[in-house]
Amino acid sequence: MNSQIKISMFDDRIEIVSPGGLPSGLSKEEYLLGKISILRNPILANVFYRLGLIEQFGTGIRRIISSYQGSFIQPKFKIFENSIVIILPLFQSVPVNLSEDEGKIYQAVQSGNETTSKINEVVGFGRTKSLRLINSLVKKGYLIKVWEGRGTKYMLPKQIKLNSY
Repeated sequence: MNSQIKISMFDDRIEIVSPGGLPSGLSKEEYLLGKISILRNPILANVFYRLGLIEQFGTGIRRIISSYQGSFIQPKFKIFENSIVIILPLFQSVPVNLSEDEGKIYQAVQSGNETTSKINEVVGFGRTKSLRLINSLVKKGYLIKVWEGRGTKYMLPKQIKLNSY
């Protein structure tokens, strides 16, 4: 296919679009498990190997998945007939002692959603449930409540920046 690999960088992720789809004879499951490697260009791959630019063939997907083991958000692989899209989100870990729902709230705030309404949009919980979880995170010290009333915002302790006068 006469097209180039496209790499796009965003604030929260990197997206890689590789034209050409999977090599013939390789299933989506085999690709994602990284157990079988079918080289598209064996000569070029061998040159890269000899130059020390790659350590072995067919380990990229396994290494990506392995590197995200501690991350709250996992990479996504979209496999189409004529292209493969890999989305690599920022590695974001959530404290291990949080419930799954608390983790979702924590992640939403970590991603810059500071108000209750924005947090609700991201996590999809009702307002009462979100507020209960937010208050639990504030009590545990994982979130800080900034202001009271209509302007209430929530932030991670490390996100607070003091203005110097």
